[in-house]
Amino acid sequence: MSIIYDEEKKIFKLDTRLSSYIMAVTEGNLGQVYYGRKINDIYPGDLLRLKELPLTPGVNAREEAAFNDSYPFEYPAEGRSDFRENALAVETEDGFEICDLKYDTYRIYDGKKPVEGMPALFGKEWEITTAEIDLTDSKTGIKVTLFYSVFEELDVIVRRVRITNTGTGKLIIKRAMSASVSLDGDGYDVITLHGAWGRERRVQRRPIDIGTYVCSSKRGETSHQDNCFMGICGHDATEDHGEVYGLNLVYSGNFAAIAELSQFERSRFMMGINPERFSWALLSGESFDTPECVCVFSGEGIGGMSRRFHDLYRKHLIRSRFVDRDRPVLINNWEATYFDFNSEKLLSIAKQAKECGIEMLVMDDGWFGHRNNDDSSLGDWYVNEDKIQGGLKKLVDDVNAIGMKFGIWMEPEMISPDSKLYEAHPDWVIRTKTHEPLLSRCQLVLDISKEEVKEYAWKCVKDTLSSANIEYLKWDMNRQLCDIPDGEISHKYVLALYELQERLVNEFPELLFENCSGGGARFDPGMLYYSPQIWCSDDMDPVERLSIQRGTAICYPLSTMGAHVCSSPNHTTGRVTPFETRGIVALAGTFGYELDVTKISAEEKELIKKQTDMYHRYSMLVRNGDYYRLASVDDNGYYDAYMVVSKDKKEALLTYVQVRARANYKSRRLYLKGLDEDMVYEFAEGYEGASPLHGSTLMNAGINIEPIPGDTQARLIYIKSVSGGLFKDILTGLMGA
Repeated sequence: MSIIYDEEKKIFKLDTRLSSYIMAVTEGNLGQVYYGRKINDIYPGDLLRLKELPLTPGVNAREEAAFNDSYPFEYPAEGRSDFRENALAVETEDGFEICDLKYDTYRIYDGKKPVEGMPALFGKEWEITTAEIDLTDSKTGIKVTLFYSVFEELDVIVRRVRITNTGTGKLIIKRAMSASVSLDGDGYDVITLHGAWGRERRVQRRPIDIGTYVCSSKRGETSHQDNCFMGICGHDATEDHGEVYGLNLVYSGNFAAIAELSQFERSRFMMGINPERFSWALLSGESFDTPECVCVFSGEGIGGMSRRFHDLYRKHLIRSRFVDRDRPVLINNWEATYFDFNSEKLLSIAKQAKECGIEMLVMDDGWFGHRNNDDSSLGDWYVNEDKIQGGLKKLVDDVNAIGMKFGIWMEPEMISPDSKLYEAHPDWVIRTKTHEPLLSRCQLVLDISKEEVKEYAWKCVKDTLSSANIEYLKWDMNRQLCDIPDGEISHKYVLALYELQERLVNEFPELLFENCSGGGARFDPGMLYYSPQIWCSDDMDPVERLSIQRGTAICYPLSTMGAHVCSSPNHTTGRVTPFETRGIVALAGTFGYELDVTKISAEEKELIKKQTDMYHRYSMLVRNGDYYRLASVDDNGYYDAYMVVSKDKKEALLTYVQVRARANYKSRRLYLKGLDEDMVYEFAEGYEGASPLHGSTLMNAGINIEPIPGDTQARLIYIKSVSGGLFKDILTGLMGA
């Protein structure tokens, strides 16, 4: 069993295939003993340092406060002299923030319970073992249940917390983190993902020094600026070597990831709902559930951590039928037309796109109300028949008659001041009683935490999707939340969003659903529970996308990243790039187009035919394979390289992008990764003239990539195994002779 409790030693031991997580009960306190590479002993000696001053309270009661300030509490609480960052803060009716959690009892069982109203990891009973550990404070009536679900084969522990008020008075939760991890020593770096609109999830790595570091969002969403991921690794950890821990919050709202190094050189890491601007009233008998936090351990560097996240999310988070399906190659009209389109223009795009092998037309913003720019009509989800002559169903039927599927864009959470909806219901927006709400992109936010507002949003989505043969929905959210009236609204908003999307996936199970938030501001595991893909960024420049997609793939699978081939010059950066490069970079994602196919050259139309064929040829490999980073342009300034290897290691796809050409320079040596050392591989496409070679040669000796004339040039190289085939037979015969 992957979880055991030793009654005599009072030790909990959680084992995955390659890691161990150990907790101990001492003097009623639950402490974290060890988290790292798998060990065989249940209790690995006095790692809690209980025999060192100030000793345990039972031995040295005069220094109990000092003891609390150094003990590695499994779930540290505010108010009892642990002066480090705490996981729990609860205010009593008397106004005190104090909680003294003591171990009570436990339960261990196969399988895993869902989290009511929130996304959660899932799996078969035989794949998961769960422990529930109760901690209580008899003085305040607080009961804290810690949940640990072990995915043994994937080296993953999924954690969450339930807080219950067993007393008679009201309690106010001020802080409720989902997980706290304590590691001994000071030799750690943290890896976080930061950016802004158009440059999301850039990788930042920094050492943890004495003090506290916080990566967080208080924008009502995970945000462009920060992502709900934190990696923890030794200073010497690399892409392929060293111990790495990854934390990722299954949540789509305000979050905080906290790293702290104490005066005793013990590191504490926490993740959960951002305590800033958060509070939650808990009446007698009521409970509050935190979102889940995924904890991954890798002994094979940062890349090993990434691949564990990818496997976990593909199998145990994404529920969509499309997780294992080829997705249609779509063309979105946004950068082709912006708001200036009508049925005739859309049909002309559809006809020429069909000839190029594209399979779906997606109609983006501007089809409803009187919306001819982004100043009006959000909330008025009825068709603008001045643009869509004859209505939505006629347009969809006409597109279907061409042989194309049809998709649509909506932004159900938003409202424009210039709309019939706002005219009728100005009280439906998120706002305080004292200030006029601020505009962003000339729009306000509907308060979907109100039942009548949530029901209106759902009716708009349902009626639109039911009105025609719509097979894809892009759900957008183009601004952040502000003017928040109280500490509960932000979390209630996220719960309402989850309810809406749960209804969506149940009512329309065959719908291909893509989440979006002004690009990639809601790229998080919570959204992946509902949609198999998320729009990665509004910036489709392939050079920028190398950095954005690399950072996203730190913990999210390639199959989840919405990626399109854009126009050139790029609409965001103005950069001119080859059509081939744009296609190759977009292949590391869901793949589609966002350009005016009626205005491109015949040569480029032929390239689209080749690229759509390329996508269908390699989509299964990209979708399900293991991802390896070989080189990053962010590090070297010149080129980027990555590869995807099939699970059976019989095929691989290598992507090389020369971002900047270099004068008087020899070929670059690339050392491949993830292959089978004993298999023999041939270069089936993209690398001419090379003889078949063993995986050991390709990984240890490498291959040379010759310089390509010009900047932003790309090569796609397909490698497949010929082990057991003619080449191996000939080689075996020669060696035998």
